[in-house]
Amino acid sequence: MGYSSGIPLFALSFYGSLRCHRAIKTPCSRVLRLLLADEGLTMPCKTAGVKKLLMGLMLVAGASASAQEVKNLTGSGASFPIPLYQKLFSEYQKVTGVQVNYQSKGSGGGQTDILAQNVDFAGSDAPLTNERLSGAPGAKAGQTGERAAILHIPMALGAVVPIYNIPGVDAKVRFDGALLANIFLGDVKNWNDASIKALNPGITFPSLPITVIRRSDSSGTTSIFVDYLAKASPEWASKVSKGPQTTVNWPVGVGAPQNAGVAASVKQTPGSIGYVEAIYARQNKIDSGLVRNRSGVFIDGSDLDTVVAAANVVIPRDGRVSITDTTVKNGYPIAGFTWILVYREQRYLVRNEYRTEAQAKATVDLLRWMITTGQQYHAALDYGKLAGGALNRASSLVNSISY
Repeated sequence: MGYSSGIPLFALSFYGSLRCHRAIKTPCSRVLRLLLADEGLTMPCKTAGVKKLLMGLMLVAGASASAQEVKNLTGSGASFPIPLYQKLFSEYQKVTGVQVNYQSKGSGGGQTDILAQNVDFAGSDAPLTNERLSGAPGAKAGQTGERAAILHIPMALGAVVPIYNIPGVDAKVRFDGALLANIFLGDVKNWNDASIKALNPGITFPSLPITVIRRSDSSGTTSIFVDYLAKASPEWASKVSKGPQTTVNWPVGVGAPQNAGVAASVKQTPGSIGYVEAIYARQNKIDSGLVRNRSGVFIDGSDLDTVVAAANVVIPRDGRVSITDTTVKNGYPIAGFTWILVYREQRYLVRNEYRTEAQAKATVDLLRWMITTGQQYHAALDYGKLAGGALNRASSLVNSISY
């Protein structure tokens, strides 16, 4: 790393020789004399003078290093937390001057970027599979939890809600897991189907074909949704997916990219149904339904208390956990964490150059702010903040990052 002034470069050169003096045979005094000579200076005769010079050089080196403080970080991935991250990164820049550039491309895109080491961090609502985690650069056999190559740091809680556009229906439509699965399997094709009316006495549904809108990209929102469907419907589990997956072979439907794309398509298509993170339903003024949990209670996913209740689980050491189909009586059944994915060991090669310690520090500072001060912005945007075991786990994982 270069500097514009010769003195800082000289100071840092000698500072670096001090840090690695055990690895070289030339005495430090001779190294200093040679470096001074290069700058047209002479070596102090007295030991006290040498000490003062060394201290001055080290202070200059420290000042130069701080002058190179990182002011830009890059991330990519999940669209699920975009409204929250836009707010957090804006507030963070106000207090630190650090600009965070986050590209919304879906959880799968973020996972690909972090595995390729193209970003400082990735956002994902779906955890990396064991296979992808073990294949990450720097991964070692047997290293799991806080020793894994890539850490999953929980950042927030969110709900995936069914949204719909049914002309003439203003009431909250009720769903259960079996009904949602049958709609997305293509088995329930019309809004006046008997199974829909059975859950919604008192609502008059039109005879209108159902248009399924689902994600076209690799999505953590999809992962949460299909994870729930697999638990609620044996038919879904046998035909489509057995658990969380960012992409599936959809039996029916029209694809749209990201949460915003699904919300826009549903809003524009009479008779349609889709699934998005709760904030997208509110921001776009789209109707969202109630979902019956395992206790038989119909729950509104836009109620943050129900989302937080679903997260009342033990968080594993690696942070990866599913909270869909909760057994909590007042818990919403289609909820999940959104994670930041980051390398535990921050000193790794990027395009033949090692990441700097300043980059590592800037990344850690951001993550620590997000799980502490940043949590105050969650509720207003319909995201659940971290608490209890989730907050402790997030803090422990951030503290395990090294350089």
